[in-house]
Amino acid sequence: MFQRFLVGLTICLVAAGWAFAAPPVTFESLLNEMVDLETLSRFPDPAFTCKQFSSYDQRSTDPSVATDDNWFANADRGQHLRVEERNGAQEWVMMDAQGPGAVVRIWSANPADAGILRIYIDGAEQPVIELPATIVLGGGSLPFLEPISCERSMGWNCYLPIPYAQSCKITASKPDFYYQINYRTYVPDATVESFGHDSVAANADNIREVAAALASPALASSTPKNASATAYSETIPAGKGMTARLTGRGAVYRLTATVKAPDLAKALRGCLLEIAFDGGAPTVQVPLGDFFGTAPGPNPYVSLPSGVLADGSMYAHWVMPFKESAVIRVANHTDQDLAISGEIVTGPYAFTDNAMYFHANWRSEHPIPTKPRQDWTYLQAEGKGVFVGDMLHVVNPITEWWGEGDEKIYVDGETFPSHFGTGTEDYYGYAWCNPEPFTHAYHNQPRCDGPGNYGHTCVSRFHILDRIPFQQSFKFDMEVWHWVECEIGMSATSYWYALPGATDHFAPIDPVQLIVTAPAPLPKPAAASDIIEGEDLLVLAQTGGNVEVQHGGFGWSGGGQLWWTDAQPGDRIRVSVSVPETGWYEVGGVFTRAPDYGIVRFVIGDYEISETVDFYGESVQPTEFINGGLMHLDKGVQTFDVIMVDKNEKSAGYMFGIDYITMRPAK
Repeated sequence: MFQRFLVGLTICLVAAGWAFAAPPVTFESLLNEMVDLETLSRFPDPAFTCKQFSSYDQRSTDPSVATDDNWFANADRGQHLRVEERNGAQEWVMMDAQGPGAVVRIWSANPADAGILRIYIDGAEQPVIELPATIVLGGGSLPFLEPISCERSMGWNCYLPIPYAQSCKITASKPDFYYQINYRTYVPDATVESFGHDSVAANADNIREVAAALASPALASSTPKNASATAYSETIPAGKGMTARLTGRGAVYRLTATVKAPDLAKALRGCLLEIAFDGGAPTVQVPLGDFFGTAPGPNPYVSLPSGVLADGSMYAHWVMPFKESAVIRVANHTDQDLAISGEIVTGPYAFTDNAMYFHANWRSEHPIPTKPRQDWTYLQAEGKGVFVGDMLHVVNPITEWWGEGDEKIYVDGETFPSHFGTGTEDYYGYAWCNPEPFTHAYHNQPRCDGPGNYGHTCVSRFHILDRIPFQQSFKFDMEVWHWVECEIGMSATSYWYALPGATDHFAPIDPVQLIVTAPAPLPKPAAASDIIEGEDLLVLAQTGGNVEVQHGGFGWSGGGQLWWTDAQPGDRIRVSVSVPETGWYEVGGVFTRAPDYGIVRFVIGDYEISETVDFYGESVQPTEFINGGLMHLDKGVQTFDVIMVDKNEKSAGYMFGIDYITMRPAK
């Protein structure tokens, strides 16, 4: 069954033949861009590039050397441009760019380890910002208000724009941290007003308004006041579809859909959405749910361009202009009938030479082997346009972490990426492979099944201030970098705008791809009465650092560990273990190796084990079983001491973790 809509739109007349100078870039204009989605539909004027500084492993130099010592090197912490000395103290330079330009995003996984963040602009000797990195990235006071600056699922992001007329340098007072800085560089003749304290004072109300809009992004569309809404409601039998036709000149400003079906996850993946503009081939070709940033099924989240509300209704605020017509089609490729309803909101749009068509494309592959390492392409396109975001759906058959991979983005024929990241979750604005769901106007993790990182994960990032223009070509790769050799599934939706004539490398979607692949069930762990989980241990004493339970997808027994952080050599923690009967026991356990773990020794009851154990590792993973030896223990409570001794020269810290301890009666 097909349904046809005829929507008359106001025709906007634009004067031709006049040349206007590009408006100046100011702190205020950048604040306005943070919530103005219509701006995304126009190629930037003044033009700019968007690139990234990060702490990626500098051993990554040659894509033809696909090894963990080169192109897939993973020591992404503590890498900097250089070290400078100022006023008798060292500063680690994270960014040094010549302008005019603007900083548009700063991310870190551990800003406390960065110390004081200093931002110098236009060659000034004194920083325009000098604050703890936790304040700049964590928010709390003007201008760094939540959620402009905030922590989400252990990732810290600052989206406050920092414009500069000539140059920008950012330093930290400590070296040992992860970071990404996204920044614009405008054409040389662009006029940029540099950020200053007077900028904050003059725009205090604007900052608060932007923060409020980002806190309630479902309400913050760019729909004009004279827009009109057309409601629709249809039943689409299996194998059929529906079509909406829009005529006139204008833009779609809001598109909503609510789907009812026996199997909703199957329906949202199995319905193909196609949108074509001005008689051309579809530039949008995406499964219905994936278009709205959710997979599989309706996972509630709210962001600026799209979202899923608690009642299952989905919205998209992408501005989609057209000069004469737009055709929206939904084809049901499933074996079930479904009902769909919603509205299409259209309104006038002022066309200029830099107006672009909206594109959304989808790529899916299963299975993908995690060894050997590979770069998996989200989007490859030619033409002139702007990349504005993506959503990734991962199917992981095990609990261990799937996303150690870095994003690599090439613009206009670059042979080395101008965006080289530090981890997949870092790109999506969180950190430490944290499975905790979160939502934000610009980045989200609405689903992570668990335990750990097992099952379906859905993450998204929308590039608003940090959108990436391209004049000729664009390529976005993400490393497939899993802790374990296995097979995973990946489905990526890319959102972008382009002038007429742009092409991409997407093949037409085969309906057989429009399925939800279920991960195999996890094997049930064998019962073991002699295992004492680290998260169940009672901490009796500690002389330094912090002790807590850490949960996550690192393959720990029970899904967690007892985690000791911020220790120093000589510090000690003491936990208690219960011995059921007096006798001889083989004592051992499984612990954790990681890039920032230390060297320890153990004291169990009256037994002091003189040999130390080095828990440094290139990635976070449980150790092999470590046998502590044969011990005679009395019935009742016994103590188990861990003493921090030193650290490997490669290690970035003095952490320690207990997955579990065993006490097996000796035969």
